[in-house]
Amino acid sequence: MFLSTKSLTNRVKSTLTMAAAAGLLSLAALPAAVQASGSPFTAMSGSWSGSGTITTSSGNKERIRCRAKYDVAGAGSNVDLTLRCASDSYNFELQSTATHSNGAVSGTWSETTRGVGGNIEGNARGNAISLRVSGIISATLGVSTNTNQQSISIQAPGTELQSVAISMNRSGPQISTK
Repeated sequence: MFLSTKSLTNRVKSTLTMAAAAGLLSLAALPAAVQASGSPFTAMSGSWSGSGTITTSSGNKERIRCRAKYDVAGAGSNVDLTLRCASDSYNFELQSTATHSNGAVSGTWSETTRGVGGNIEGNARGNAISLRVSGIISATLGVSTNTNQQSISIQAPGTELQSVAISMNRSGPQISTK
């Protein structure tokens, strides 16, 4: 079966939207204890994993599994992310570098298997972060983190993948709230 160029383009955009959104939302691990230190990245260091649901424009839902690794530097002001996700229909690897300064988050992303990328920008407040993704796709992202759990929400209007919801847990040493 042959795919039309338009169908292939839409599928690539949808995959990239999901990759960028999932990866960039993962940058938003913001436990309340870390907020007091001023850096949203400090609590992200290490490995995380989880699963969620992709909802397509037709209303179909598909499970997705993700693993993330965060390397935090600069006293928590910089983070490098590698995120790998897979579902029955999609596989991708996202790499991102971001900086936090005075509540603002900015950086770049690339989806390495397809050779595309773009920019991220947004802000961190309390235990949440809000980001906008630009490049080949546009999406809005929101994350809420409580200690060792992250809830990620992605909205990508106008693409095949309308929304993504992911729950991640820290895979390595746990952070205590005591």
